[in-house]
Amino acid sequence: MPPAEAIRPSVLHQVSLDGRELTCRLVRSKAATRLRIKVSKPDEVELIVPERRTDGEGFAFLTANAAWVLEQLERAQRRLVVRRPNPRVLGQVLLGGETVPVQVIRLDTWLAPNRITLQDGEIQVTTGPHSRTAPARSLENWLRKRAREQIEQYVSEVSRRVKRLPGKVYIMDQRTKWGNCSGLGNLSFNWRLVMAPDFVLRYIVTHEVVHLAIPDHSQRFWLTVQSLCPSAERARQWLVANADRLIMADCIAAVAQEDIGQP
Repeated sequence: MPPAEAIRPSVLHQVSLDGRELTCRLVRSKAATRLRIKVSKPDEVELIVPERRTDGEGFAFLTANAAWVLEQLERAQRRLVVRRPNPRVLGQVLLGGETVPVQVIRLDTWLAPNRITLQDGEIQVTTGPHSRTAPARSLENWLRKRAREQIEQYVSEVSRRVKRLPGKVYIMDQRTKWGNCSGLGNLSFNWRLVMAPDFVLRYIVTHEVVHLAIPDHSQRFWLTVQSLCPSAERARQWLVANADRLIMADCIAAVAQEDIGQP
């Protein structure tokens, strides 16, 4: 539930602090006992004014603390730059770590279900006027199927080497995990791994399959992973640097908006 101040009526004002124009959200608060300033965005401040104080007193307080406010605005801007994901390009997705263009071809004569093809470095989604499935959904289903095929192949290869077989293998849509090995010996993997380079996918599969034999993160576990997957450290570094690029929502949205029309 949002704080009480967040749901109270507020009024937006344009103010100037040392020559910088910004938006000030003035919030009248019955609970507040003193004037306060909040800075959470790089171009907006929130000025909380108790009921017993005037708006003029609030703006005077804001002006008197201009140096502090501007410093906080700069910090908010720096945080935004650090956290901002790589900008997406309309009509493109990641596949195997490479940016691949996507073309949605709409044909009035196309009566079959949507068809996905990969040729000459381009993904084509062919659809007709009566299709009940959005091109973006068809693309995601195609990527999920491709992920399952690759993951199951690598699971089979690594399982033979560690002499352990998983119970079941799930391809899921986790938001915080790339893979998991349950206590029952079932493996689950994030389908978005199909968008990462092959050495990253291989590392995640190796990591989870080795857990079938060594359930902890002991030195023995890491040495085994390293022996089976020499590119493990490189894969971990790639994930740290590019995890945000594997969040598929933006890419699917891009494809959903892409409408090339008939060739």
